[in-house]
Amino acid sequence: MGPLLPTLLLILAGILVGGAWSLYRQDAPRGAIVVTGLLAVLATVGGVLWLLPGEG
Repeated sequence: MGPLLPTLLLILAGILVGGAWSLYRQDAPRGAIVVTGLLAVLATVGGVLWLLPGEG
């Protein structure tokens, strides 16, 4: 799988950040913005951690 999955996670994170910003600009409910933002953070952290060297 190599670098494909972390790349996809980082792309997903970018899309989610854009979605959170769009929700914010549209005055969407705060819960939707927070959930979208948290998913973006999780995708970013997952993608970065996957790229870090380690065992295996």
